[in-house]
Amino acid sequence: MDQFDFVIIGAGPGGEAAANEARARGASVAVVDRDLFGGSCPYWGCIPSKSLLHGAAIHAGGGDYPWTRASARRDYMINRVDRDYPDDSGHVSRLEDVGAITYRGTGSILGPSRVAVSHDGVSHELTATNIVIAVGSDTKVPRIEGIAGIRTWTNAEATGARELPASLLVLGGGPTGVELAQVYARFGVPVTVVQSGSRLIPSDHPRNSDAALQALLGDGVTVRLGVRALRATAGVDGAPDTVTLDDGSAVQGHVTLLAVGRTFPLEHLGLDTLGFDVSKRGAVPHDGRLRIADGVFLVGDPAGPELHTHQAHYQGTLAVRMALGDDVTPDYRALPRATYTDPELAFVGLDLAGATAAGFDAFEQTADFATTSKGYSVEATFGHVTIVVDRDSRQLLGAAMATPDASAAIHECVLAIKARVTMDVLADTIHAFPSTSRILNGLFDQALKELDSPTSTGD
Repeated sequence: MDQFDFVIIGAGPGGEAAANEARARGASVAVVDRDLFGGSCPYWGCIPSKSLLHGAAIHAGGGDYPWTRASARRDYMINRVDRDYPDDSGHVSRLEDVGAITYRGTGSILGPSRVAVSHDGVSHELTATNIVIAVGSDTKVPRIEGIAGIRTWTNAEATGARELPASLLVLGGGPTGVELAQVYARFGVPVTVVQSGSRLIPSDHPRNSDAALQALLGDGVTVRLGVRALRATAGVDGAPDTVTLDDGSAVQGHVTLLAVGRTFPLEHLGLDTLGFDVSKRGAVPHDGRLRIADGVFLVGDPAGPELHTHQAHYQGTLAVRMALGDDVTPDYRALPRATYTDPELAFVGLDLAGATAAGFDAFEQTADFATTSKGYSVEATFGHVTIVVDRDSRQLLGAAMATPDASAAIHECVLAIKARVTMDVLADTIHAFPSTSRILNGLFDQALKELDSPTSTGD
């Protein structure tokens, strides 16, 4: 069968979500991926990093969880027990069980409704009413003199390592760099993080950035902010590699983790047949509905606005719905972000500066987590819970928190923003005590008093 309703290039979270939605709607589907079905997340990203963070937390707390145990557990989680490369057969079989045709190979667009698939030494053409591009992203290699001559890791090597390095240098202070820095530091590896900007995780709430810095410093990580790597020199005879920074200083590591960003593998997809020059930045715009051409949809990391597995899953499902005529449009107002360090960091919506820049008459309420009942109970020394409220609509615009359970507690705020719930309802909702959500309850109540105050700016 060479004619399909959907041909999906890429079998990561976005591609899998698109395939499952299409099959649930009775559409015929072909899925092609050049590497692991399931994408990076279950093998070299989300799942192994969270498994290692779990082991590192126990080890740092004095528990019996050495690196050998953490590594073995990670291998179990990514289906790599007694083998060097993960086994993705479960992802393949689940797609085939719902009726999708799978190809392990490469796919490229030949023109409207035409896709060339190369697999198992053969190449043939598929026709498709709709094409979904879900190719994910790759580690960006920074332009640093000598970078090719030193020992570097991508996220795949960092989450898949079976031996601890003698020391680790992390270039980039985003979620990947921060999480893995904490993992290796807690297992006793000397770690240095270099971040060119003035704060860690710059896309997160500023208070979360401060919490990330406190967490890493507390684990003995050396953090260099506001400096950029210029050149790298390989160590000899077992010595660490050296990276010179733009302030004249130098940092070292036996391995250097590249965590400065991601690139999108669009070059060989045949997008030039649709009129795109992918050598140019921003060369593949979409129409706000994930469509880049008639019957062609782009989902996941290359589509933006951010880089999240849950975003890719959402977009894959939505692309199929829109292709099949549903009157829906992507809505990213309530797109949650989570970094799974100890403590966890979570953020949704806008911070106060972003809300003000967007034209809202907004204000902020913040609680110091360490001085709350929940904070006292877990012996927290830092952290926060913060909300941003719009005076005109009386709705939540954003929320951020650095707490042990932030990735779960943030979802009340995700739903509140998505459903446009007013502060009157949120403040009147009962929250269990003493939970992180109860802290939100107090902030909602404070915000309601601010809204109803005669001196409020909006009155």
